[in-house]
Amino acid sequence: HNPEFTTIELYEAYAAFHEMMDIAEGILSTAAQDILGSYQVNWLGVDIDLTPGWKRLTMIDAVKEYVGVDFDAISDDEEACKAVEAVGIDMEGCERTWGTALYEAFDQRVEEKLVQPTFITMYPVEVSPLTKRSPKDPRLTERFELFICHSEMGNAFSELNDPVDQKARFQKQVEMREQGDDEAGMMDMDYITALEYGLPPTGGLGIGIDRCVMLLTGQDTIREVILFPTMKPLDS
Repeated sequence: HNPEFTTIELYEAYAAFHEMMDIAEGILSTAAQDILGSYQVNWLGVDIDLTPGWKRLTMIDAVKEYVGVDFDAISDDEEACKAVEAVGIDMEGCERTWGTALYEAFDQRVEEKLVQPTFITMYPVEVSPLTKRSPKDPRLTERFELFICHSEMGNAFSELNDPVDQKARFQKQVEMREQGDDEAGMMDMDYITALEYGLPPTGGLGIGIDRCVMLLTGQDTIREVILFPTMKPLDS
C-alpha cells in the first residue's frame, strides 16, 4: 500500500455477503460498460471478461480444484496440515489448524491462478476475525474476496454481530499478536459494548478503487493511478 490510496466501504443492514457480491459485481461491470462501452478489457496483457455472472467458488472447492486436496473429507487439524504439506504447501510458522491449512493452500497455490473475475467465498475463521460464522460449518465464515487477474479487488462479509463470539475472536487475535504476528488485530472493548446494545444482520464491503482504475485504464502499476505517488529523489 502507498500512503495515499482510495477505497470505497459500505454497509447494508439486513443484508449478507451474497448481496455484497451482487453490489461489487454491479459496480465494476457497470463502470466498464459506462466508461469503456464494453465488458471486455485487457489488463496486464490478459483479456478480462466483466460480463455479469461472475464465478463464485468456495475456498474449499477452489483448493480441491487447483491443489487437489479435499478439505470436505478432512476434519482433523494435523491431518489437514500434513495433507497440504504433502503437496508442497509451506506451513512453517503457521498455526497448525484445519482452517489455517486451508487458507495457506489457497494463498500459496490458488490465488495466482484466478484470472477471470472470481468470488472466493467461505473463508476460515482463523483469518476472518470480524465475520459471521457459517451456520452450515462453524469453521468457516460468510466472507468473500474478489480476484481479477491474480489481484484482490475487494473484500466483504456478513458482519459478526454476536458480542460473545466477537470478544473471543478479538482475544485470539491478541494472543496471536503476543506470539509475534504483527498483522493480528487487537481487543476493542468499545466495539464489544456496541454489539451488546445490538447490531442487525449487516453486510459490509470494501473495494480498492485504485486497482479498479488500473483495470479500467490498462495500467500495470498503482503509481499511474493514485493522486499522490511516491516520487523518486531528484538527485537519484
